[in-house]
Amino acid sequence: MTVPVRRDAGVTVPAGFRAAGVAAGIKASGVLDLALVVNDGPRDAAAGVFTRNVVKAAPVLWSQEVLKQRRLRAVVLNSGGANAATGPGGFQDAHATAEKVAEVLGSGAIEVAVCSTGLIGERLPMPALLSGVDSVAAALAGSAGAGLDAATAVMTTDSVPKQAAAEHPGGWRVGGFAKGAGMLAPNLATMLSVLTTDAEVEPEVLDRALRAATAVTFDRLDVDGGTSTNDTVLVLASGASGIRPDEAALTEALTAVALDLVLQLRADAEGATKDVDVVVTGAESTDDAIAVARTVAEDNLVKTALFGSDPNWGRIAMALGRAAARIDPDLVSIAINGITLFAKGTTAADRSEADLSGRAVEIVIDLGLGEAGTTVYTTDLSHGYVEENSAYSS
Repeated sequence: MTVPVRRDAGVTVPAGFRAAGVAAGIKASGVLDLALVVNDGPRDAAAGVFTRNVVKAAPVLWSQEVLKQRRLRAVVLNSGGANAATGPGGFQDAHATAEKVAEVLGSGAIEVAVCSTGLIGERLPMPALLSGVDSVAAALAGSAGAGLDAATAVMTTDSVPKQAAAEHPGGWRVGGFAKGAGMLAPNLATMLSVLTTDAEVEPEVLDRALRAATAVTFDRLDVDGGTSTNDTVLVLASGASGIRPDEAALTEALTAVALDLVLQLRADAEGATKDVDVVVTGAESTDDAIAVARTVAEDNLVKTALFGSDPNWGRIAMALGRAAARIDPDLVSIAINGITLFAKGTTAADRSEADLSGRAVEIVIDLGLGEAGTTVYTTDLSHGYVEENSAYSS
């Protein structure tokens, strides 16, 4: 079943959720920089996946700890500072933020996840942040505009907010937002994303569904090979619909919303001029398919050729040949935008036959060895990446 996804609303589409975004003064520019998403229940199941980078930001360490109980009442998120590589003081700041949210909501700090994004290595302006918690709590609403404000408040180098929602024919809903424009090569999550659902679901089922969904969406986005210190994807389930879907249906809906968010993240990637799907088929295993797809997606020579609209299959062949996977060059074929340029060890067509004049690029690599495959979502590498990344954020 295909679950249709909309982009005019996000985390507040499922029943039982309120959200808000305010300007707390964390950013000197005075734009929205603090968001809060609250689950009003009646249930409070939650799950999360986090960066595999060993240099984990303080809010990641805090949220990993509170997620051990697989229950959350709220998520508080700030832009304007990553609170990463800030030592014990940074962890105390994350704890203090959760305690302040718990205070205004009448809950416990262990029920509050914390997410941060911005520059690494700087402490957050805690007086502004803690005062902002009062403001963002007062602004909580279940409207579409409130969800958009929350999605906007987490933007750093993003040019637009990113949100999506879907209503399952069974009568329950999934919504979410995400932020990210650079340092996207996740390993289980990408940047910051909050997903919500009003399905009635046990925490263990929600955890499995989230991991299955992120494995083929957030974990397949690879813009620049950089795994952030702050990558977090959370899902909260209110149970407000009173409907208990089966695990497969829940996974499908979460996957649909997550994939739409991934495609929005890719479209807004720093300096990108091409949206590239690297599709690998015919691999002996899924791990081999992922290794090949990710190696090609991250290769700078491939990326720069794509920026120049040059269908240079030789660079793709070079890249896939160094992947940690079983490859037989005499069985490999490479097609770009529907034109097979390389097959069975030699040229199959002149590369000029592949049209790269548009933004969309599909690279299909058939390894000819098995039945496994995958798709990694990536971009080209342009001059704009360097320019936009000069204001680096996590």
